[in-house]
Amino acid sequence: MSRTLVIGDIHGSYKAVLQIIERAKVTVNDTLIFLGDYVDGWGQSPEVIELLIALKKTHKCIFIRGNHDDLLLDWLKTGEYTEEWFIHGGRITADTYNALTAEKKQEHIDFFDSLREYYLDDKNRLFVHAGFSSLNGVKHEYFTRMFFWDRTLWETAMAMDKTLKETDKYFPKRLTLYKEIFIGHTPVTRIGHTTPVNMANVWNVDTGAAFKGPLTIMDIISKEYWQSDPVYTLYPEENGRN
Repeated sequence: MSRTLVIGDIHGSYKAVLQIIERAKVTVNDTLIFLGDYVDGWGQSPEVIELLIALKKTHKCIFIRGNHDDLLLDWLKTGEYTEEWFIHGGRITADTYNALTAEKKQEHIDFFDSLREYYLDDKNRLFVHAGFSSLNGVKHEYFTRMFFWDRTLWETAMAMDKTLKETDKYFPKRLTLYKEIFIGHTPVTRIGHTTPVNMANVWNVDTGAAFKGPLTIMDIISKEYWQSDPVYTLYPEENGRN
């Protein structure tokens, strides 16, 4: 039996990725969709990328770009960074990447360059790191960095009146375009959750692994999910993004 499994924001938590793969009993028949933000936070970002590169050779994987992946790629290519990136997990990532060989860095640059902005499957299910702003959908998005940075899609889904139907005049158009939308980026721990949250047709799978929450992998059909231990307990000597 094959499944399609979606994975939330990892943020350098290599140990947590190993846990969810084991707990979900992932096989080579499964399709793995990673929602981005593989780096920044915990101290094993290079190991996470090495694992993803290896998984790509043995499994069907779809890798989506997150804002932290984009920031790291810019730094790897130019050496330039912002202090804000350093504050939000970039410093430990830069330290670990400075220990890599030039050849290994280039392998990771090639991986980051290959990341998708979004993925739309044949059942009209959208997978994107953050969201999109165009009322006509992702193919009409002018500011493509919205795919990595947008929070308004999730805010709109949360603000929805539960009694409002898709046929109603004021139902948000962005939420009518796709059967389901799977996102990360905005941790559900902000609203007091540590498990995937569904608002309207949006599923948020970022369960706060960068902070005090676990990492999550979820079956997109059954909505069954498996989680790591709270990631901070796997890295007791580190602070993550806390």
